[in-house]
Amino acid sequence: MPPTRLLHASSADMTTAVCSQTADDTTGKPASAEEDQSEKAVSSPGDPEDPVLSKRQRKKLLKQQKWEEEREQRKQRRKERKQQRRLQRQNHQEGGEVQSARKRARREATPSSLRLVVDCSFDSLMLIKDVRKLHKQIQRCYAENRRASHPVQFYLTSLGGQLRQSMDEKDKGWVNWKDIHIKTEHYTEVVSQEQLVYLTSDSPNVLTELDPQRAYVIGGLVDHNHHKGLTFERATELGISHAQLPLSSFVKMNSRKVLAVNHVFEIILAYLEKGSWQEAFFTVLPQRKGVVAVGRDATEPPKKDDETDSDSDSDPETTAQTEQRA
Repeated sequence: MPPTRLLHASSADMTTAVCSQTADDTTGKPASAEEDQSEKAVSSPGDPEDPVLSKRQRKKLLKQQKWEEEREQRKQRRKERKQQRRLQRQNHQEGGEVQSARKRARREATPSSLRLVVDCSFDSLMLIKDVRKLHKQIQRCYAENRRASHPVQFYLTSLGGQLRQSMDEKDKGWVNWKDIHIKTEHYTEVVSQEQLVYLTSDSPNVLTELDPQRAYVIGGLVDHNHHKGLTFERATELGISHAQLPLSSFVKMNSRKVLAVNHVFEIILAYLEKGSWQEAFFTVLPQRKGVVAVGRDATEPPKKDDETDSDSDSDPETTAQTEQRA
């Protein structure tokens, strides 16, 4: 073949190859784009003429379909909740009737003319943590007196200082307390001296009965025994009658013969109700004191009748270490 013809053939072959490559490149790009687009978009089901949806639109559509499908279930749940609320209202009304009955019973209680006075004049002798414990004990006294069958005439005297501050900060509702006499004056300015009896475990006198015409004073002092005999000294200095509860005559304890303010208060309330010192002691005194009846071995397990849960102080802070001499 002549050289000229070979040259023309080579040129034709090269032109064909270039055109083929260009066509491949041109047709390849749209094909790749279409594939990417098909991966990112899906046609809406059901109607072939629906526009292509993105993944986000697809999710929204499925969410809407699920919402419609669960419409009846939601309706049923609303119906059940409504019925449950109706039952709760009925139970609340029944509970309100029970509560009203309890209130009526409380109003039918027979108040006692006996007065119990918590002497709060020891404020400066206590740390703030002990003042707060005394505050909790006073709260317990108030609550127990409110639901007692024979509530006493409750007095707080010499209220001020740290105790007043604690009550303002921790229990602002105390200003609305009912059936209580709150005084800033000393108890000797509130009750005549002839009617006063200071309850202190250091007194040689043992209280056998409660005189409803008397006012019995409980020292509001949480001192961890740092001021031993102080309440007895105060009563003696002021020439006030004094006495101790008849603990030794009825019970034995494996701890100090001192009681928290609220325990003394509750024992007297229990005595007014039961008419028995022994029953009052076993009803109120905490089991941690190892209380047993006089004449029974302290190591002997208590009888079933004596297994009453007598730890009347539900506040964990009011423990044997925070007790008041009584």
